[in-house]
Parts: sequence; C-alpha cells; structure tokens
Amino acid sequence: MKTCGLYFGSFNPFHIGHLAVTNYLVSFTELDSVRLVVSPLNPLKSGNDPYGSEPQERLLHIRKVMEEKKLPAEVSDVEFSLPVPLYTVNTLHHLQQKEPGTCFIPVIGADNLAQIERWYAWDTILKEFILYVYPREGVDGEALCRKYGSLAKRIVLLPAPLITISSTFIREGLAQGKNMNGFVV
Repeated sequence: MKTCGLYFGSFNPFHIGHLAVTNYLVSFTELDSVRLVVSPLNPLKSGNDPYGSEPQERLLHIRKVMEEKKLPAEVSDVEFSLPVPLYTVNTLHHLQQKEPGTCFIPVIGADNLAQIERWYAWDTILKEFILYVYPREGVDGEALCRKYGSLAKRIVLLPAPLITISSTFIREGLAQGKNMNGFVV
C-alpha cells in the first residue's frame, strides 16, 4: 500500500517554516508522497484575520511556490469542496473512500498534538491513523505521547530540525508594521 503524508494547515501566511517541514517530509521520511492540504477554514480559529489572505489566493500562491521550489509535493484543495465545519477526521475519511489503496498519514506540529483533544473525533484519528508529529518549540512530544497510553504507538515523533517560525509570529510582526519579507514565501 502506498503511503501519503497529509500536511494540514491554513498556511496563513505560507512561510519558510512550511517549506522546511515539507522538504523534510519529502526527503527524510519513507512516505511515497506528500500533500499539503490547504484548509480554507479552521474550526478552532476565528475567521477575523485582517492580515490573512483569501483561501483561494492562498491555494494558488502555495501551488506557485511549490512549483518554483521544485518540491515534489502536491497542494490539495480537497477541503474547499467538503461541507463545513471542516474536520480533519472527515477529510481523512473522504480521502480514504476516494483512494482506498493509499495509507494516509496526517502530519501535524507538536503544538497541535498538545491540543488535539479539542479536535472533533480526535480519538478516532488516533485509533484509525498513524500520526506524524514534527517538533515545535516548548512542546515535549514524548510527554504528550505518554499521556495517550496505548494510542501513543500510533504517534511518530519525527526527528526533524526544530523550526521556530510560525504564521502567528509573522501576522504579529505585520500588525506592528515590521518587514516580514524574509519569512514569507
């Protein structure tokens, strides 16, 4: 069975950290393919972001950047056609139905693992899917895994370099009138 890493995110804005994680997934894991799943709407975030871009613009921009950087990862708009609210578990089940010969592996940051219990049907995700988790500053991935007991065997902590840049940092810098050009792509 083919494996496909699904790197979910709003990617708002798309930045060098996102590229680095994608590059790591493509080059340093055994995944057969990688897809960036652009989420037009995150049910855990407010929609009032004056510094963000429209979802369709973001999708097109990310596709352009990935092509320019020649990173062999697909940029997926699958969530643009799914009913809202957009829940990761529903996207995963939708993709499983569409591509039954593929083993989908969601990829999230350790910061998201720290709050996964806020996700809709989070336990279903951990029971049905292997989860790849990349490190985030200030989050102890191993301690989080211990918290999930027998489900921890479904969580793979990636030995990836720590990337401290975040979309929040960039949006806050923009709000303060800072030049953030070196961070965004």
